[in-house]
Amino acid sequence: MTDREADGRGASETGDPLLLTPGPLTTSASVKRAMLHDWGSRDRTFLEMNERVLARIAGMANATATHACVPMQGSGTFAVEAMIGTMVPRDGKLLVLVNGAYGTRAARICARIGRAVATLETPEDTPPDLAALERRLAEDQAITHVLAVQCETTSGILNPVEEIATLVADAGRALLIDAMSAFGALPLDAGEVPFQALAASSNKCLEGVPGLGFVLCERGALAAAAGNAPSLALDLADQQAVLEKTGQYRFTPPIHVIAALDQAIAEHAAEGGVTGRGARYAENCQVLVDGMRTRGFETLLPDELQAPIIVTFRMPADPAFDFTRFYDGLAARGYLIYPGKLTVAESFRIGCIGRLARADMEGALAAVDAVLAEMGVTSVAA
Repeated sequence: MTDREADGRGASETGDPLLLTPGPLTTSASVKRAMLHDWGSRDRTFLEMNERVLARIAGMANATATHACVPMQGSGTFAVEAMIGTMVPRDGKLLVLVNGAYGTRAARICARIGRAVATLETPEDTPPDLAALERRLAEDQAITHVLAVQCETTSGILNPVEEIATLVADAGRALLIDAMSAFGALPLDAGEVPFQALAASSNKCLEGVPGLGFVLCERGALAAAAGNAPSLALDLADQQAVLEKTGQYRFTPPIHVIAALDQAIAEHAAEGGVTGRGARYAENCQVLVDGMRTRGFETLLPDELQAPIIVTFRMPADPAFDFTRFYDGLAARGYLIYPGKLTVAESFRIGCIGRLARADMEGALAAVDAVLAEMGVTSVAA
C-alpha cells in the first residue's frame, strides 16, 4: 500500500492537488515543462511543431486522408461554435440531440448566431431516442445537419454516435460531433463513422493544458463552407485557407499551449494511443465505481451507459452529509471533484481522466472515507 492509499492524500508529480474533474485536469510534469520556453509565432520551429500536432490529431481518428484538422484558439466551446457557424450554412438548420448541458449550449450557440435550430431532447440519464431521430429527419426536410455529443459530461453518459451517424448518413444529412470529453480515449474512426466535422480540445483526454480547440472538418465540405461563418475569428474555412497557404495562424496562436500539447501527444502515443489511454481511464473508472458502490453510494447511470470519463453519484440523503464540507474535506486532502449539473437528481461528479492511475483513485476513496467520518455520515444512500 502506498502512502497515498494509506492516508488518503493526493498530489500530482509537481505537488498540486489531483483534479478529478472533466477538465482542465492533472497534467504530467513533462507537459508542464514543455511550456518553459518561448517561440516566435512565425518561427519555423514552432510552425513545424504545430503541423506535427495537427497531423497527429487527425491520425488518432483515422481522418488524415479525408479531414483537415483546423485549430481554433480558445476553449472547447470556441471550437464548437466555430464548427457550427462554419459548417452549417446560413440557410441551413441544425438538429441538436440534447441530453445534458453541452447539447443545450450548442442549441444556444445556434440561436445566438442566427442559425435555424431544433432540438430532440431526452433526460440526462437517457441516450438519444434513435427512432425519434429517424422520424424527425423524415418529417423535417429543412434539417441539413445533426449535432451529437459523444460523451455528455453533465452525467457521464456515452451516447451512441456510431448508430446516430448511420441514421444521419442514411437520411442524407451531415453529422457534427462534440467529442470534447472523449477524443483521444474513446475510439472514433472516420473510416467507419461518417461525420462532417468533429470538435475537441487540448485539455481533456489528450492531457494537455487549456487554450486550443480543434475541429476535424471534411475537406470538401470545409472548402464549400467559405463565407458561412458569422464571425471572423471563428471562421474555420478562413483559418484553414491561411494555414494551407502560409503555415501560419491568422491571429496570435497559443504557442505554449501547443508546445504542451506536442509533448502530451508524444506521451499519448507512448501509452498506446487511444487504446492505451482508454484502458487506463477504464481502470480508473472501474476502481472508482466499485469503491463508491461498496461504500453505499449510488451511481446515476447503469454500467452500460457509463463512459470512463466522469461518474455522477447521487447525493446522500443523510442529513449529516453536506456537499460543501465534503468537497472542502477532499480538497484539503488533495482531491478536487465537481458539483453536479443535473436537473433529474441532486448529485456530484468525480472524474477519471488526466494524469491519474489506480493508486490515485484508491487514494481518493480513502479520502472519501476520512471525510465521511469527520462529518459523521452513517449512510450514503440517496
